[in-house]
Amino acid sequence: MKFFKISLIYSVAFVICLILKSSEAFSHQHQHKSHGSERMEDGAFSPRDHGHFSDDEHHSEFDHEAILGSVKEAEEFHQLSPEESKRRLGILIKKMDLNSDEFIDRHELKAWILRSFKKLSEEESDDRFDDLDENHDEKISWEEYVRDVYGLEDEEGIRKNTLDDAEENKLMEDDKEMFRAADLDKDGYLSPTEHVLFHSPEESAHMLPIILKQTLRDKDRNNDGLINFQEFIGDNAKNHDKEWLVTEKEKFDNDFDKDGDGFLNHNEILSWIVPSNEQVATEEVDHLFAAADDDHDDRLSYDEILDKYDVFVGSEATDYGDHLQNIDEMHDEL
Repeated sequence: MKFFKISLIYSVAFVICLILKSSEAFSHQHQHKSHGSERMEDGAFSPRDHGHFSDDEHHSEFDHEAILGSVKEAEEFHQLSPEESKRRLGILIKKMDLNSDEFIDRHELKAWILRSFKKLSEEESDDRFDDLDENHDEKISWEEYVRDVYGLEDEEGIRKNTLDDAEENKLMEDDKEMFRAADLDKDGYLSPTEHVLFHSPEESAHMLPIILKQTLRDKDRNNDGLINFQEFIGDNAKNHDKEWLVTEKEKFDNDFDKDGDGFLNHNEILSWIVPSNEQVATEEVDHLFAAADDDHDDRLSYDEILDKYDVFVGSEATDYGDHLQNIDEMHDEL
């Protein structure tokens, strides 16, 4: 009897841990951005595929979002049966196939992925818009924004745009500059369309001059309109060793200083600060072709894509291996 009770307790504890671990693992698969793109250590905007490969692991969530153009749909696909996942993917494939030859070439896949990136930006912006629109009037005021982001409740504080912290105050001034640039009709509010520009300024040509202006203001210490290597690394060198410094110098010389004059001009600054969705999309096409082009004819048949549906969109089955791994980890813990 005593053995039975112990076994029962163990079983219940195991099931509870399984439920908690599985739900936790699933909830962290797709990330919802809350306030624009993250920044890298050097100040550059984080590219869309940041984290696709990290810690020697491949994270397939990016692949699924690049095909579906929606974090929410990617999460939904992870709850579908393989059969339903394939059925829905089959519908998408026909939309990708622009010339209707029943093959997806690299150009068609890249165009689809770039379309997905645009839809992802709009989805992220719409979610954030709903959070900010306090009075549900389908437009965002500057007051609504600073109340949510900076916690300014006092009308006088909002009017003066002042905060006790100097760095926070600078960030708010930069945000206000972005807000005004995104307000295309100059009515003092951001519509849902305008909010996309504000939320993801790095993906809009209209916002690039503001990004350049703010970058020069932050980095160009001698005010010559250019950025040298010392300005490029800024104060970050204090927190790193010589090896890091050598790596950054190679990056500066080889990746960003295209004309080799020792300085970053305006175009080179933007190439550094603003990630190229074109490049990210090209690299994702290469990745998906490597995974699915079994006959190496440099095009994907419908069957090749459907056979690798787990690579393109996933399903509940693609999570099963993760859940089994969680069970093994819980066995060890218990």
